Amino acid sequence: MHKTKKADGWSGISILLMVIFLIFLVWPLGNLLKESVYLDGKFSLDAFQEFFGKSYYYGSIFNSLKVGIAVMAVSLLLGIPFAYFYSFYQLKGRKVLFVMCLLGTMSAPFLGAYAWILLMGNSGLVTTMLKSIGIRGITIYGFGGIVFVQALKLFPLVVIYMNGAFRDIDNSLLEAAESMGCKGVKRYFRVIMSLTMPTILAAALLVFMRSFADFGTPVLIGRGYSTFPVLIYNQYLGENGADYHFAAAISVIAVVVTAIIFLIQKFATNKFKFTINSLHPIEPKKAKGIGGILMHIYCYGVVALALLPQLYIINMSFRNYNNSILQPGYSFVNYEKAVEKNLFRAIGNTLIVSIVALAIIIVIAVLLSYLVVRRSNAFNNAIDVISMMPYIMPGGVIGISLIITFSKRPFVLTGSLLIMIIALSIRRMPFTSRSATAAMMKIPTSIEEAAISLGASKAKSFIKITVPMMSSGIISGAILSWVSIITEMSSGVILYNNRTITLTIGTYSAITGGIYGVAAVFATITTIFTIICLVLYLKVTKSEDIQV
Repeated sequence: MHKTKKADGWSGISILLMVIFLIFLVWPLGNLLKESVYLDGKFSLDAFQEFFGKSYYYGSIFNSLKVGIAVMAVSLLLGIPFAYFYSFYQLKGRKVLFVMCLLGTMSAPFLGAYAWILLMGNSGLVTTMLKSIGIRGITIYGFGGIVFVQALKLFPLVVIYMNGAFRDIDNSLLEAAESMGCKGVKRYFRVIMSLTMPTILAAALLVFMRSFADFGTPVLIGRGYSTFPVLIYNQYLGENGADYHFAAAISVIAVVVTAIIFLIQKFATNKFKFTINSLHPIEPKKAKGIGGILMHIYCYGVVALALLPQLYIINMSFRNYNNSILQPGYSFVNYEKAVEKNLFRAIGNTLIVSIVALAIIIVIAVLLSYLVVRRSNAFNNAIDVISMMPYIMPGGVIGISLIITFSKRPFVLTGSLLIMIIALSIRRMPFTSRSATAAMMKIPTSIEEAAISLGASKAKSFIKITVPMMSSGIISGAILSWVSIITEMSSGVILYNNRTITLTIGTYSAITGGIYGVAAVFATITTIFTIICLVLYLKVTKSEDIQV
């Protein structure tokens, strides 16, 4: 009887989590699907017919796919050599390089786009300098600009993934390959790349998904190159008012496309699936000679280029602007204007939304990881699968589905901070839940059993023993979720109003309003929050590893 009660306790938690996901994720997505196929109460596929009947609409899928594939390829080409040099050689200033790389990936995606407009837009600093020496025609706008900006933003994710993969390689495998005459470049491609292929595919998927779902970069520098997330936003907030029916249809297509890509990646990963036990880890060699110099130039050069936008934004926040016209000199006038444009409200909202959403994410992620690892069954695995659905969805899809569901009685949540908290909790849940599950898998069940045999209840064993042992994995995942919440834009831009404005939305609003100095201030404050997150992460983990 005693055992049944304890089992019922966890069964109750399973049911509660399922109810939460059904109400705030499955129900809204069901309403989204219903909205896409019903018009004025009648079943209709006219929205899908319209979408596939006009090249402007369905072309946006191919545009997003082209961008995603190009960004993925460039990110892999930049990130894999970087990680290889970093892992296999003793580069000078390794910790500085590591911190710079992390800071590059932790910034909001659209901030890079905004900064590159200031640098290489029609009247940008670099564009003006090039024009002065007779070089014209170089622009940041369009397909090439989107790929350039996104790749510089996302290649550190490849570095992070590959660092872990390279550390897992057993040195004896490389020595064996060398003894058989497989050396240098041949060994790199035939042995090292083969051993890390599952990680390469995982990193490629993450980069592709981030690129495919990015709203901020294409909307700022696309200039007519329409991508899927931008199309969803434009149809939802069109000139003639919100068209829920058509926006919902596009959102459903977006989910189907990303799900197909996700399944393809899963299939490819399973083909390369194997386990490595690194009994003899790689020992980094000294980077000598001309090769060592080129490695340092490459690693520091790429990271410096990735960080240049953030440094330039901070500089521009102190420059004198007359709306969008740059004036000589430096001052705090932009900060004064930003205060008038709800800067403090944006900071307050950002903190409230991020802290509350993060608390929800941590609690659910810890409980879910325990249920999946320790009490694995069909019901708990179903909850886990449902919780991972937002991983393959653009933020705009979640935003629209929540508005459709919670804009009418009995649950009117639109226009409140609560709906933004719900959206961000759902959207960023997979990051922390995967990290927590990975941490849970590393804890032997014998430790919990030992605590129970000494008289501790299962609940006490979980709270006092299991959770503390998971803490580093939970905290590292939570900090990354926090960063992604602070810098979230694609769902927030659909959900916000003047009362619920956040730092990223404030930046976007100021950019579209042509108040570049104020936008630089909002962006600078966002960067400061990002640096705080990074410092916290490094203090907690005290390592050069990161779970994404």
